[in-house]
Amino acid sequence: MAVHQRSLGSGRTGEGPAKKRPLTVRVAIWSALHPWRALAGWLAFVVLCLGVGISMGTHNATAQDYRVGQAGRAENLADEGRLGRAPVEQVLISARSGPLDEAAADAAVRDITARMRKLPEVARVAPPLRSADGRSLRVEVTMKGAEADGKKHVAPLAAQTAAAQRGHPSLRVEETGGPSISVGLDTQRDDDLALSEAITLPVTLLTLLAVFGSALMVAVPLLLALTSIAAAIGLSMVVSHVLPDAGVGTNVILLIGMAVGVDYTLFYLKREREERARSGGRLAPEALVELAAATSGRAIAVSGFAVIVSTATLYLATDVVFSSLATSTIIVVLAAVLSSLTALPALLVKIAQRTERRAVRRQQRTRRTKTSQDRTAGTGRIWSALLRPAGKHPAATLCVSVLLLLGLAAPALGMQLRVLNEDSHSREIPTMQTYDRLTTAFPDLRVQHQIVVRATAAQAAEVASSLRRLSARTHTDPLFTKDAAPHLRTSQDHRTTTLDLSVPHKVSSPEAITSLDRLRTEYLPATVGKVAGAEFAVTGDVAHDTDYLAHQDAKLPVVVGALLLLTFLLTTLVFRSVVIGLLGVALNLLSVAASFGLVVIFFQHGLASTLFGFDTAATNAIGSRVPLFLFVILFGLSMDYQVFVVSRIREAALGGVPTRQAVLHGIGASAKVVTSAAAVMVTVFASYMFLHLAEMKQIGFSLAVAVLLDAVVIRALILPSALILLGRASWWPSRAVWRAQRATSKTSPGVG
Repeated sequence: MAVHQRSLGSGRTGEGPAKKRPLTVRVAIWSALHPWRALAGWLAFVVLCLGVGISMGTHNATAQDYRVGQAGRAENLADEGRLGRAPVEQVLISARSGPLDEAAADAAVRDITARMRKLPEVARVAPPLRSADGRSLRVEVTMKGAEADGKKHVAPLAAQTAAAQRGHPSLRVEETGGPSISVGLDTQRDDDLALSEAITLPVTLLTLLAVFGSALMVAVPLLLALTSIAAAIGLSMVVSHVLPDAGVGTNVILLIGMAVGVDYTLFYLKREREERARSGGRLAPEALVELAAATSGRAIAVSGFAVIVSTATLYLATDVVFSSLATSTIIVVLAAVLSSLTALPALLVKIAQRTERRAVRRQQRTRRTKTSQDRTAGTGRIWSALLRPAGKHPAATLCVSVLLLLGLAAPALGMQLRVLNEDSHSREIPTMQTYDRLTTAFPDLRVQHQIVVRATAAQAAEVASSLRRLSARTHTDPLFTKDAAPHLRTSQDHRTTTLDLSVPHKVSSPEAITSLDRLRTEYLPATVGKVAGAEFAVTGDVAHDTDYLAHQDAKLPVVVGALLLLTFLLTTLVFRSVVIGLLGVALNLLSVAASFGLVVIFFQHGLASTLFGFDTAATNAIGSRVPLFLFVILFGLSMDYQVFVVSRIREAALGGVPTRQAVLHGIGASAKVVTSAAAVMVTVFASYMFLHLAEMKQIGFSLAVAVLLDAVVIRALILPSALILLGRASWWPSRAVWRAQRATSKTSPGVG
């Protein structure tokens, strides 16, 4: 048996005394020397995070947190006058087939009205209204409390509706409305998460098993990823009391946590195995961990920091959903980095010690070491073939690859954004099916514009008169529903007045959007605008969606500009090269643009419906939040490969290897781990394509495509071609690589 070199710091890191070593190395050394303490500490941290988080609960965003633009101002004015919208449910009574039985329908109306009025959650029950075709009746039930709190109290109403249905089996008695639709969406989201986990975990397990060939080694990345996710979920509950959760936190933590958690562990494991194979058994497990921490450990810390910095730019959007997305991503990446730098070294040491003991007992150490080396050594035939064009014809490879990505990106120029709403929700939700039947029978319920006017109490009569004139004008406009009489509400102090106007078109339709524009630019200035000193604004679903898009468009240049600048500065500082910084930004832009083009082709142009049978409601436009979220997240995730691959190239170049060989060696040495990490990421992200929520489909598809393009086209073709063509200029203005290669060429004249 070979003699182990067990003194830490005596390997090839060249760090000298412990106090001069980087923090990542010092933490890894401590974990390696005290593995049980490190593992116990990490598990205690996870349990503490979960325990504190569960005890505090999640603070969800309120209606006020979502308000932007004129619609938000109108809602604030209505709240000040205590005229804010209440949560409303609609009970639809219709015949299962043929004409409506009048007697049976009247009995059902009396039954449901009596049931609802007994509930403490109900404020009032309106008289029944008959549809224009006479085949349906609806009963409007107004709940107590704020509109945003309706879904918390909708269960008793749904139970009474179900009881009424059982009492009148010949009719269809069903309930829908904003609160019950929200409950249905939450239930579907939970089911989707369970489905995603059921798909992701087995495929991730098989991918890792193919890479390592050992169930024990497969368990390491999965264990760390899952515990990181658990810790992040607990921490997100705590942080939600400072930055409220918009209901997307858990989705993002699972989506990003599994991907980066496995990625970071693979990076570390790959380097530890390389050092073990290179040492030929002469280094102890603790020393191997130190060597891995000095290289891959640093890369993990840098890439994690890059993801956090890039994601933090989402806060500049000043939007509660983007802030929630950013918070969840930052927390889970921090947890994944922490687990990789603390618990992972301890696990590697214990596994190595166990392997050594078994090897001694079986006298098979040499053969087992060779098997381990065989599994990790070499670039592999596929990656050798992929790298061959860049090595032999870098200029042609660069041009063809860039043109390919630009061609894929071209459709993104026609991207159409839309706030996803009732028009795009999955129709597998029962309340959405009821909603469709309700709005078909009562089209005036599809869209309502609420006009809110604030003036002095003495002007109340003048305000009411101007609103009646406005309503009269809309009677002759085909974009609006002709109501019998305008429904005005006035606050107790007579300073605030509201008017609701109906539009018989879908929320996302051009007619609904045009009606809002006409209301704001023509009808209101000509009527309410004549009231001296009156403050007025319009809200409603269409107004909210329109103002949200405008708000996002205004923030987009700020977020993108900050992201590009921070990415450039970070990459430049890490690699001490302005050229690498500019190249990193350019490559990230290429992969993001190509993924945007593909998401337009698949979802906006309907190819996803043809290939996968997706609901067309989810594929005729791109969710308004999708591009900005993807832009930021993809920039961060691309830094994983950027830091890991370029670090290997720079390491070889600093060792005096000429640039061309350094590029091919660095990419080749990281090829298998990049492939494995990309396979896991693509699997995790692609599983979200089969969820029901339209935005999650689009996000999952875009992330999967972008990671695939980044791992193959960018890292195997464009990056090596560009660096080979740039040569030593790649590292400008740093001269460290130049000096190292010059020194090598002097001592080895044949090199160069």
